[in-house]
Amino acid sequence: MRKYCSVLYDGYYPCFPCLHHPLESELPASVEESAAAAAADDDNGGIGIFEFFKGKNIFITGATGLLGKALIEKLLRSTSVGKIYVLIKAEDKEAAVDRLRKEEKLIPVVGNVCDPNLGMDLNSSRAIMKDVDVIIESAASTTLNDRYDFLLDINVNAPQRLMRKVEIDDDDEMSSSSSSSSSSSSSSCCSFSRVDLADEISLAMKSLSCQGASHHQDYHVTKNLKRLGLERADIFGWYNTYHLTKAMCEMVLNEIRGDVPVLIIRPSVIESSYKEPFPGWIQGNRMFDPVIISYGKGQLPAFLADPQVNMDIIPLDMVVNSTIAAIAKHGIVHKPELNVYHVASGVVNPLRFYEFFEILHDYFSSTPLSKMKNISKIKYFTSFDDFSEYTRDVISKCNEMGDDAADQIDGKMLQKLGKQSKKAKVAYAEQLCKMYKFLGFFEGRFDTGNTQKLLKEMSKEEQLNFEVDATNIDWRKYLLEIHIPGLRKHVLNDTRTSE
Repeated sequence: MRKYCSVLYDGYYPCFPCLHHPLESELPASVEESAAAAAADDDNGGIGIFEFFKGKNIFITGATGLLGKALIEKLLRSTSVGKIYVLIKAEDKEAAVDRLRKEEKLIPVVGNVCDPNLGMDLNSSRAIMKDVDVIIESAASTTLNDRYDFLLDINVNAPQRLMRKVEIDDDDEMSSSSSSSSSSSSSSCCSFSRVDLADEISLAMKSLSCQGASHHQDYHVTKNLKRLGLERADIFGWYNTYHLTKAMCEMVLNEIRGDVPVLIIRPSVIESSYKEPFPGWIQGNRMFDPVIISYGKGQLPAFLADPQVNMDIIPLDMVVNSTIAAIAKHGIVHKPELNVYHVASGVVNPLRFYEFFEILHDYFSSTPLSKMKNISKIKYFTSFDDFSEYTRDVISKCNEMGDDAADQIDGKMLQKLGKQSKKAKVAYAEQLCKMYKFLGFFEGRFDTGNTQKLLKEMSKEEQLNFEVDATNIDWRKYLLEIHIPGLRKHVLNDTRTSE
């Protein structure tokens, strides 16, 4: 039976259409699919989500991450799925079992997406690949500006290894240093240089080898490889190394997939769950949450952004539900195609930066994250130098009271610590705004046409059980009553809420 492979991209994915890789608008539905969609609308029979997943066996990577956990939980709770093979990094099978809750349908598999043959023994991997119907690749690094070699390995080579395993079911895989897969830009649509994966890997390995094998974790090596990634991203027209490697992954998969049906899910900024498994669930301090926390502590008086720009966030459970529905839709058709879905809110239910920060101000004015009594409204800047100067002035004034207290008790050490603290706060605010600057001025919109078609094709029962409609979200209510309280509870371990 032909396997169905779904690739999940956990993170914000703004892209330039200059590189030749599949955009959603370039992948129109076939005549047969359009007819099927029209028929579904007429009889309201839906996609057939429950029927498709009944007894299906699934192999998933990245299962311990935010998206992977939520996806597994939803499949177990809302479908009659068969077995779910979970690839987990662990010393042995017993250790892997300890990382999973007791659920008979979950089968732990010791492995690593960055190792040859996914770190599995040959017999086990062949048996699993013969048994599974759907493969979900959710493992990735979402660090925007990590080392180029690290991001190439996990974001490009790991999915490539998995795809080749699906195609040939063979452990004789190419190592990351000898991969020959590449993708080229379209000369008719841009003047950017050709993207060749082998060249990029060779460049990263050359930079690494120049430092000597014993210094791979050295600070200067890491710094140089991070800089190299940013330089390559800039050359090819991407904001950062993360987005470059994600685009390269799509290009490679499109070239090597053969007749394997592939589904690519591109979510915008994933934040806490809207409803499931319960409102406000989130794992880790991620995406816009460092901004929310810093502002709530009074440590982010300004931001680099156009207040009218749409920030585009999407709750975790809507990404999960869209993924499940899309897998079912194309799994039933079972054609050797590549299909792309943007799961986003910017077009159908926009939230602009000025609205976002006004809601944060209303919340933290009554329930701040620090002892500060007054949380000021955010001030917007287009110049980093102006932002930096303003931030230093505001944080300095906030520290004046502490400095006066230190003077009264002749606390030279306290004064020194206060200055160090002020410097650290300013540096962190600057780092945050540098990191998110590309979002603050990003005026693009994600074409969610395929996701909207998916919604229309779902039956009423499917829409109720797998909610994907972002127009239902009241952003003010979501942030005030769901996301920020969830962030405080699950990330900050603070159960206080606004009155």
